[in-house]
Amino acid sequence: MPDSPDSGLLDRLPGDSGLTIDLSEGEIVAPATPEHPEERELVEPGRRLPPLIRALRPVQWSKNLLVFAALLFSMNVFDIRRIGEAVGAFVIFCAVSSSIYLLNDLRDRELDAHHPLKRFRPIAAGEVAPRTAQILAVVLALTGLAGAWLIDRQLFYVVGAYLVLMVAYSLRLKRVVLLDVIIISLGFVLRAAAGAVAIGVPISPWLYICSMLLALMLGFGKRRHELLMLRDAASLHRANLDTYSVPLLDQIIAVTSSAAVVAYSVYTFTAPTLPENHSMMLTIPIVLYAVFRYLFLIYKEHLGGSPELLLIHDRPIQISILFWGAASLAILYWN
Repeated sequence: MPDSPDSGLLDRLPGDSGLTIDLSEGEIVAPATPEHPEERELVEPGRRLPPLIRALRPVQWSKNLLVFAALLFSMNVFDIRRIGEAVGAFVIFCAVSSSIYLLNDLRDRELDAHHPLKRFRPIAAGEVAPRTAQILAVVLALTGLAGAWLIDRQLFYVVGAYLVLMVAYSLRLKRVVLLDVIIISLGFVLRAAAGAVAIGVPISPWLYICSMLLALMLGFGKRRHELLMLRDAASLHRANLDTYSVPLLDQIIAVTSSAAVVAYSVYTFTAPTLPENHSMMLTIPIVLYAVFRYLFLIYKEHLGGSPELLLIHDRPIQISILFWGAASLAILYWN
């Protein structure tokens, strides 16, 4: 089985793939070549956790925080019952999303075993038996569905739709160019919808559009990073990567990032649940900064492989999210 990133044997990677490891910075680096700039990837934290826990990809659970959007924008942040329902929806999505991660890793374990980075995943590395992963995936999916049924019938349907969509993605759709990232973005829309139905409130269609566009920006940014990180071997590790190109992805990222900012801006002064004085527009500069900061990290710092790790490591993004949350609370509740 492969040595873990903490084993001190990561010097094998340069010989396998040209990648180098900077443990002091917590980064994996694809060195610059005449054809490509240097590209970097952050090392995922929690590598000393038990393999079964790491197989659930807890770092990815930050994506499920989107279920709390409806709680914030419906002005129910101080409603204890609805807080409990939103937390329940968050836990449910952590369970069902982890079941999908297990399914993905099970299907791709032979391919991942030869990947310079994914070979350290517990299933690919042989630290978690496939049978154990299969049982746990089924248990998590069924537990999530049962929990959703107990909270709200509509939440059950949303969670069921998410599972069907993501299973289709794992089995087939992730090999279809462009549609692969669109499917992932729809998963974010379903997270936002789950937060709304869990607490029984309507949500502006613009918030769904913002969620989808933001997810598209992040997803295509990740595809761009994979192309630059793995280079000539990219198509060996993701079947449809050879149908993408960096110029194409640059264009798509420009379109989706611009559209996300416009959609959020329209949302701030058209959503019926927001203050009539349009004071929510004051948060637009914060969103602009966060989007620009992400683009800076992609194009200048050459980091784009794991948005969830940027959320953990990048202080400016953390501060902008905190400012946005504080400003949104102040505007919504003072009005």
